[in-house]
Amino acid sequence: MKHLFLIFIGGGFGSVLRYAIAKALNQSVSTFPFGTMLVNVLGSFIIGFLMSYFAKNELISENYSSLLAIGFCGGFTTFSSFAYENQILLKSGDFTSFALYSIGSIVLGFLAVFAGMYCIKFI
Repeated sequence: MKHLFLIFIGGGFGSVLRYAIAKALNQSVSTFPFGTMLVNVLGSFIIGFLMSYFAKNELISENYSSLLAIGFCGGFTTFSSFAYENQILLKSGDFTSFALYSIGSIVLGFLAVFAGMYCIKFI
């Protein structure tokens, strides 16, 4: 039950932060969803960093991973918004933004995980 509570708390903080960032950045003149892309890439970096940090320092406890990796990162990042925004870009005929957003999010997400893992070497 404790792990569920930690996931709940972490997810709440992550969701609120995601909402604030997406609201601030997605309401620009552009139709490109910069806010959602930023939170997904940043969340990928954070989870790569956290999991590598926990492994390096032998701190892989269910409490830490439940709160931060599952809860916070799970609430912070959003695949559903990513999918919905891609549908909007396709429906509007903005195929360039669709391609840049889709491919960019996936490639940058993977690179961000690796970058987070790489940063642990210097800590």
